[in-house]
Amino acid sequence: QVQLVESGGGLVQAGGSLRLSCAASGGTFSTYRMGWFRQAPGKEREFVAAISRSGSSTYYANSVKGRFTVSRDNAKNTVLLQMNSLKPEDTAVYYCAASRSVLTTLVMIHSTYDYWGQGTQVTVSS
Repeated sequence: QVQLVESGGGLVQAGGSLRLSCAASGGTFSTYRMGWFRQAPGKEREFVAAISRSGSSTYYANSVKGRFTVSRDNAKNTVLLQMNSLKPEDTAVYYCAASRSVLTTLVMIHSTYDYWGQGTQVTVSS
């Protein structure tokens, strides 16, 4: 059983930056692909970014490409999401997730992730 705890959310003005962190425990962190998803009020949960088990491959939603960067430190069991040039439409609860799957075709599908954190609120004001 893997436990995931996100931190780093908050209120920021448009154009600002935030860095989200996700700490994992209870499993072998390096055996999981890690993902970030977000959910805004009244909307479905959507894929934001993901990183392979080794960290050598990263994946991004088109809406955040060039602004967000995902990284991981397997020695510290941590995955980060650096968010720059934030926009009001980035406002959502952000979730960290862990997947046993190695299929890159499934990286954006939230049902393929096995463990989820509780989420952290990100609010971007205009």
